Amino acid sequence: MNKSTFSFRSIPGWAYTVALVGVLYLTGLHTEVIGQVQRLLLATGLKEAEVSAPVTAVSSDSESAASTSFKRAGTGFEMVRLDGTPVNFESLHGKVIFLNVWATWCPPCVAEMPNIQSLYEKVGSEKIAFVMLSVDEGGLAKVQKYIQKKGYTFPVYLLASAMPQEFESASIPTTFIISPAGKIMHTQVGLAQYDTEEVRNYLLNLAK
Repeated sequence: MNKSTFSFRSIPGWAYTVALVGVLYLTGLHTEVIGQVQRLLLATGLKEAEVSAPVTAVSSDSESAASTSFKRAGTGFEMVRLDGTPVNFESLHGKVIFLNVWATWCPPCVAEMPNIQSLYEKVGSEKIAFVMLSVDEGGLAKVQKYIQKKGYTFPVYLLASAMPQEFESASIPTTFIISPAGKIMHTQVGLAQYDTEEVRNYLLNLAK
């Protein structure tokens, strides 16, 4: 009588896939793995952020007039830095603001961070403020650990009050470019490549 023998070859391919996915989720590595795949997509240039033609410099009189005709984005919004320092979003008005809403558990957020870091290193200044706004619910420690592990130097904040309606989005990452007058000039929902000549010129011209 022939005894049936067990062989790994008898295990269907989908079972290996299910097992691999299970291990990734149990170890928490799925975010990084998916993020790496999406990072490769960004490297192809297929997901570059599309901004309108570079804006020209706006006079201070025009800025003042514009600021009185609408509610400035983020008015009354409170945030907290990773070191626990409270920050009022309104304190950034007068600068161009690059606001990115993200979370550590979000693969596309993780994927686009290296190119945002690169953009920050090239154009971040007293006139262009970066706000990497985490919506993680695990508290400061979780986000601090992630940022330190990755070595990012852009400014990171967490919510200290309700998210303003103008910054709400059905999905993340979502990025807003806000003028010195507090007007949202551009909104990008989803993964994108920001460290491009087009985006750099847009930010620099908006800051003039």
